[in-house]
Amino acid sequence: MVTVKIPTQLRPSAGGRAEVELGGETVGEVLEALFLESPDLRERITEGGQLRRFVNVYLGGEDIRFGDGLETIVEDGSELTILPAVAGG
Repeated sequence: MVTVKIPTQLRPSAGGRAEVELGGETVGEVLEALFLESPDLRERITEGGQLRRFVNVYLGGEDIRFGDGLETIVEDGSELTILPAVAGG
């Protein structure tokens, strides 16, 4: 199982949960499991099957875009963090 950390701004689309435990062998599979539980998150995190430009996903603190992206292998006990960019000033 992988712990998926859900940021505050996405929690309403995830039933208010801050984190969930999901299974999968890759980041993409874990996200698909998340979307099955919380379908509204799909359009907020992905577009055309890829991560939205301003959504960062970290596996164990490492940005998956600098690895194998959604094909990045996850190990049991890993932590996946979703961080959408937030405009500020």
